Amino acid sequence: MLKELNQVIEYIEAHLTDDLSLESIADYAGVSDYHFRTVFFHLSGMTLSEYVKNRKLSEANKDLLNGEKVTDVAFKYGYQSVDGFTRAFKKWSGYLPSDVIKKRISKSFPKLSFIITVKGGTAMEVRMKEMPAFYIVGVSKRVPIQFEGVNNEIVKLAQSITEEQRKAMHALQNIEPKQIVNASYDADENFLKEEGYLTHMIGVLTRNEEISDQLDKVRVEAGTWAIFPNEGPFPSTLQETWAKTYAEWLPASDYEVIQAPRFSFTTMDKNKKDDAYSEIWLPVRKKK
Repeated sequence: MLKELNQVIEYIEAHLTDDLSLESIADYAGVSDYHFRTVFFHLSGMTLSEYVKNRKLSEANKDLLNGEKVTDVAFKYGYQSVDGFTRAFKKWSGYLPSDVIKKRISKSFPKLSFIITVKGGTAMEVRMKEMPAFYIVGVSKRVPIQFEGVNNEIVKLAQSITEEQRKAMHALQNIEPKQIVNASYDADENFLKEEGYLTHMIGVLTRNEEISDQLDKVRVEAGTWAIFPNEGPFPSTLQETWAKTYAEWLPASDYEVIQAPRFSFTTMDKNKKDDAYSEIWLPVRKKK
């Protein structure tokens, strides 16, 4: 996929002054918008929209140094007004567009280039599984997005589960994996920047449509799941595996991630206080 990513970078460069939508970039890459934005973020460390904005403003800085008028540059790079461009430029660079012209100061943001870096040499285990449509049922809550450490809001959600809810969940559990899972879905737009909220559900998988009114449910369509087993200190090993699925496995695989609940389950090691066995279940589909 590195070749394709570099081709997309060139596509962005050629269309910086056009109406460049994230959807059009993903279409050019030949994958879903959600998949491309996710992989791009985990490989580059920034969102796709941030990259496009940085490149536009960097080129705008060059044009201003070359004597182009602020008004012309603002509209050239798709801003609806000079004020909007000025605010964006000031936030990005720390100075006004007029300062570029008067004081000949500048800031640049070079285009990206993706290269292969060999790291670690650690094998990543994965198995693929076709699943029928099912429900995840349990207790859910909107929680802050957090990639590292213990999410206290999820801890509070787990502590809120009543014995009656627990019994109701176990009675419904009838599809693999027959474990209590932690599922997340419906993330806010800025989830890749670790901002905003998502819905977190602690529950079980079931084919039953009728559930207790004490529980929430979300339907998951039939599809393919990439399953990543991992074992080690909790929660760091689980969180590192989540990151590796996006940064290492997805770019090299024939699959793309889809917008559907993703989930994991964890079984603590009774002999080692902080160690656990976990599995990550990621909803995917073959690339077109």
